[in-house]
Amino acid sequence: MTTVLLVIHILLALALIGVVLLQRSEGGGLGIGGGGGAGGGGGMGGFLTGRGTANLLTRTTAILAAGFMVTSISLTLLAGGGEPRSIIDRLPGEASSPTEPAPQPAAPSEPSVPTQ
Repeated sequence: MTTVLLVIHILLALALIGVVLLQRSEGGGLGIGGGGGAGGGGGMGGFLTGRGTANLLTRTTAILAAGFMVTSISLTLLAGGGEPRSIIDRLPGEASSPTEPAPQPAAPSEPSVPTQ
């Protein structure tokens, strides 16, 4: 189940990247996109108008983004396991339940090296 969901997640991510890269730039900050110049008006070879292409790509982006978020949340829930795990629960020497008292440290033993 997790593997199938992960493959769908990766395919959605790649499709989302492709759709975002197909969209026309509106900034024009680097002299690209915006208005004028190279191939500005017709859209995909006259298939749709400029506005129709923008609407189609915007809707496709929104649908792919929603699917990406759903698969992300699903993968997170599947990876979480059944019970919450904390690093504090795994410390060595700690009592297994909070109602038990902590064990007392042992008394220091005599040094093994003779003192002079």
